[in-house]
Amino acid sequence: MTPWKFLESFRGRRFSAEWPTVIELFAVTCERFPDRPCFTSFEPRHLTFTFSEAAAQVERVADHLAAKGIRHGDRVAVTGKNSPEWAIAYLAVLAAGATVVPLDYQLTDEEISGLLELSDARLLFVDEEKLESLSGRASGLLEVISLSTAKPGYLLELPESPRRTTEPAALDETAAILYTSGTTGHAKGVMLSHHNLVSDCFLSQTHLALSERDVFYALLPIHHSYTMLAVLIEALSVGAQIVFGKRLAVTQILSDLSAGKVTMFLGIPMLFNKLLKGILHGIRERGLLVYGLVRFLMTISGAIKKLFRVNPGKRIFHAILAKASLDKIRICISGGGPLPAETFRAFNQLGIDFVQGYGLTETSPIVTLNPIEHYKETSVGKVIPQIEVKILDPDEVGVGEILVKGPIVMQGYYKNAAATQATFTEDGYLLTGDVGYLDDENYLFLTGRKKSLIVTEGGKNVFPEEIEDYFQLYEEIEQVLVKGYLRDPKMKVEGIEAYVYPSEEFFAKREPQAGGDRSAVEARIGEIVAEVNRKLLFYKRIDRFRLLDAPLEMTTTRKIKRFMVT
Repeated sequence: MTPWKFLESFRGRRFSAEWPTVIELFAVTCERFPDRPCFTSFEPRHLTFTFSEAAAQVERVADHLAAKGIRHGDRVAVTGKNSPEWAIAYLAVLAAGATVVPLDYQLTDEEISGLLELSDARLLFVDEEKLESLSGRASGLLEVISLSTAKPGYLLELPESPRRTTEPAALDETAAILYTSGTTGHAKGVMLSHHNLVSDCFLSQTHLALSERDVFYALLPIHHSYTMLAVLIEALSVGAQIVFGKRLAVTQILSDLSAGKVTMFLGIPMLFNKLLKGILHGIRERGLLVYGLVRFLMTISGAIKKLFRVNPGKRIFHAILAKASLDKIRICISGGGPLPAETFRAFNQLGIDFVQGYGLTETSPIVTLNPIEHYKETSVGKVIPQIEVKILDPDEVGVGEILVKGPIVMQGYYKNAAATQATFTEDGYLLTGDVGYLDDENYLFLTGRKKSLIVTEGGKNVFPEEIEDYFQLYEEIEQVLVKGYLRDPKMKVEGIEAYVYPSEEFFAKREPQAGGDRSAVEARIGEIVAEVNRKLLFYKRIDRFRLLDAPLEMTTTRKIKRFMVT
């Protein structure tokens, strides 16, 4: 049975198109599960809403927007930390028939003001820290509404308004405009329709079984397409609870996982690498014999899971998982960047179903997911149904630029026809800028970004991301960026270099004698580079490396901004 089969009993009553809109889907779920918990946060105060309570708040705020003059198709911006209030504001904008513009809260006031103007936003929801400063900059807005109880004009304390009469949005109208500069620096407003978001939500569930008993953890910034779709909309579609995380700090994360009894943990590679390092370090501290036994049992557990599709690891390693507050986790999902196959493999061996996916903001974002019953550690997953993925101009081993077509692909870039046209082929495929290949089971394998390609003296293509993956599990390294440099300007020959920011915590705590000794740190990093080079094909080996004194600038999803490194 398809995951969306239940929608048929609501067709004609709650919606009439191929799919419901996002707000129609929310109404369906509220009817199915009115008394189940919907939104929960533990900071700065414990706040919980059932689906019926959340729906009442959404209706009240939507009525207020209409009373303030928000009309069908208007743009309304939301910026702030992850919270139930953020989600209520998001849904209220859609309920009012408007388009929501989620903005990155970590941008400067000047940058947010620029995006408010660029998006033609007519009203703003904002968290307490930026409320006054943005109110002063946003004179053209109808109103600025606080997402925090600490400030006047708080979202949940707005005065009652007359019931709205605004026209609801249709399925093919724009639901959200997401501004993304990614790692290349130029902000473009990705227009995603209700059709884009809801179809992606359900089509991806063919590779991932969800239920109303699940508890999702909204840790990564919710303005980002990954959290917005894979946490917020996915949870709302099945009646699952969302626990909102405020800080990307391991101690806080473990506390939230335990208190919220989280079953669906979505994160980025850096986070899962840190958790795995912590688990393995804790085991290693118990002695080499214990460490060797646990690693042996992990290998056996992984083999059983692969061969027989049963999961013995959860029982074998329950005590280890409980210590890391991971014993309630049913599924971990990694997105937003390349994940080392070793991390993928180790979590599965420990008994946690681990899923890796691939997508872009322009694809709503999920294009592929690794099914838990048939996963491939080195793949970013199997292409979801109704989506076409093909490889443009593949080389002799099938590697080329990845193209995507289907109902999940964006409408275009807001007020930027030239960029939209440049992003699509003549036959309607989205040019992703990513490079990879497909196997005979339609699983996708990434090799890197087209723009970061290095061409060696022998004419070989090298993608930095492939090399960077080898460094992810070294505790001594906080950041690494691999790029090409002009080794021979006259002959235009490129070499390969690595920029490395060492882990200050590691060298201070584990190797105190190296903490203030740059030469000792450089020597250890040199040893690591040599170890990595021995694992690489000769033409992919690093020629030189540079130690950095400060970390490289990153996006809010913890990707290094490559365009900042010259």
